Amino acid sequence: MKKSTKIFSLLILFLMICSCKNEKTLQEYLVESQEKTGFIAVDVPTSFLQLKSEDVSDDVKITLESIRKIGVVALPIKGNEEMYDEEKAELKSIFKDNKEYKSLMTMRVKGVHATIFYKGSTASIDEAIVFGYGENVGVGVARLLGNKMNPAKIIEMMSTVKFDTENLNLEQFSAIFN
Repeated sequence: MKKSTKIFSLLILFLMICSCKNEKTLQEYLVESQEKTGFIAVDVPTSFLQLKSEDVSDDVKITLESIRKIGVVALPIKGNEEMYDEEKAELKSIFKDNKEYKSLMTMRVKGVHATIFYKGSTASIDEAIVFGYGENVGVGVARLLGNKMNPAKIIEMMSTVKFDTENLNLEQFSAIFN
């Protein structure tokens, strides 16, 4: 009996150790990148977005309310050439074979590769991620957090949204242009 208890205990310990993942999550990457030199990290609250007109449909208003936050973490290529390949590889490994995020589409425009991932169902997205990189621009991730976002409604809403330019502070983006 004592021997079987030891074997059973060792088996449980082995299973617990094997089930732990050493893979970095997107959330861990985003938090760590905010502290790294050369990175630009910006969180944009939805209060920053305003409707161009109060005469928009209720669907558009509901869509805007479904978005909670937009976060961007980017590493511009200028001055960070050595880190570019490393960061690109790290982000690719986070998304590779990730069961949590589903790929929506991949595109390549003017040397920039971008992939859009989402979490949830196609009709009710809770999180959308755009991962992009290019040898002339750098590497970055944009993350849109919300609650039951409808992609078609978001595209429709984009034509009715304007930025609050009075409270706009572009100092955070200055490293991109220098």
